[in-house]
Amino acid sequence: MVLKAHSEEEIIDVYNRNADMIYRICFSYLKNVVDSEDALSQTFLKYLNYTKSFDSLEHEKSWFIVTASNTCKDMLKQAWYKKRVDQEIIIQTNPFDIDETLETVLELPVYYKMVVYLYYYEGYNNREIAHILKIPSSTVRNRLARARKILKRKLGENML
Repeated sequence: MVLKAHSEEEIIDVYNRNADMIYRICFSYLKNVVDSEDALSQTFLKYLNYTKSFDSLEHEKSWFIVTASNTCKDMLKQAWYKKRVDQEIIIQTNPFDIDETLETVLELPVYYKMVVYLYYYEGYNNREIAHILKIPSSTVRNRLARARKILKRKLGENML
């Protein structure tokens, strides 16, 4: 990989390509608009400081998924965040259309939510998800199977 600076056009292209996906990932962790927008901004600041080239668009997308997830996890660990989050504030309007299925997916525990989101909404296969999340493929398959059972129970038998 070659070290490089980002041009303005490149930053705009990368943002347009990845912002919606990153926001959805952040919203799935943080459950509110303001903090999700903050995490999106923090993720792009990390990108601006990242000077290596991506091998492909898939490599770029994977980097953003992992970086956004880690940014959200870091936010959730901070004491100020734990004290500030109030269940009344969590349910806010989301600028993206969220149907009943996606809303239920977002309510899953993180370890199920991420594999379901990456599989169904981003189109990754088991092996790719395992690589992104740094877990075995068998764990991905098990989490998908368990998440499907939970979703079927919550949404009804006609869902999956």
